[in-house]
Amino acid sequence: MTEPAPFVLVAAGGTGGHLFPAQALSVALRARGVTVDLATDERAVHYGHDFPARETHILPSATLRGRNPVAVARTVGTLALGVAKAWSLLGRLKPDAVVGFGGYPTVPPVLAASLRGIPTVLHEQNGVMGRANKFLSGRVTAIASSMRSVAGMSERLRAKTTFTGNPVRPNVIAAAAVPYAPPVADGPLNLLVFGGSQGARVMADVVPSALALLDAPLRARIAVTQQARGEDLERATASYRTHGIAAEVAAFFSDLPDRIARAHLIVSRSGASTVAELAVIGRPAILVPLPHALDQDQLANATILVEAGGAVCLRQSDFTPNRLAAELAALFGDPARLGRMAAGARSAGAPDAAEKLADLVLRVAKR
Repeated sequence: MTEPAPFVLVAAGGTGGHLFPAQALSVALRARGVTVDLATDERAVHYGHDFPARETHILPSATLRGRNPVAVARTVGTLALGVAKAWSLLGRLKPDAVVGFGGYPTVPPVLAASLRGIPTVLHEQNGVMGRANKFLSGRVTAIASSMRSVAGMSERLRAKTTFTGNPVRPNVIAAAAVPYAPPVADGPLNLLVFGGSQGARVMADVVPSALALLDAPLRARIAVTQQARGEDLERATASYRTHGIAAEVAAFFSDLPDRIARAHLIVSRSGASTVAELAVIGRPAILVPLPHALDQDQLANATILVEAGGAVCLRQSDFTPNRLAAELAALFGDPARLGRMAAGARSAGAPDAAEKLADLVLRVAKR
């Protein structure tokens, strides 16, 4: 008899930062003949509609926020229900391995898999382990990391951790084939602005005002592409129009990797997937880490590109129109520096991360 194809259940929180590397792994596994299903939450309907899985399973989940006893009890109850449903699902599906990509929707399927004795892999995208992954880390078979070191890991966890890099989607690999072309004198300047998969209000607050402070000849050369939250679209568009700045503003760009490749400079948050894509494609950036994260993971992520020479990092408290205008004028006035930054960013990229992670998953699954 022919041995059945390996079967892997991928579990990820329903935002782009978790789903995009899970998607990249799924593409790599399917190319090797592996059957892949996805376990996630309801948010994935927006970001995961084209996820390369045979079937998507929505499991109950909730994020632990604050210390209110009633809210904590409700969250724990929802997660317990998710674990029970995941236990039943895994008994029916019988996967060879379960791979978690972080976020609380990862908890029910990965915890249920460990309780059933199914091989498990956690992928940590950030330089600081997230709370859900931290909870699961002692129970899983193996851990994969995007960064060469993850802060706060014990010796026991480091012993079962493999550096793979952060998997990026095939359209990011395709965009990486476009070489960086520094701006030329008096030529157009393509500026891309985004705040992660859900946008960021601070970008709409600061970037249009900063561009309005630039000298008119420089301002006239700039073409902005900006991702903004729905409630910020109108005011950002109006501000650009008032100051005569060519701009395309939208809530979501499905072709963001192509737009990164066409940009001379990016202004963005520094989520793990964003940093991974900037590095693989090789583009200079001004990064503004999310300031209120408990573990400051975005600051750790940004530091990777800064140390590689590929980015400037501005704390949100320093991210003012005047400071951003000064940074933009300096960078756009020095095309050679932008070229060096692009090369520095690319030096930190891991374009083969999906294949390395697929190797690890199949080893753990003994397939």
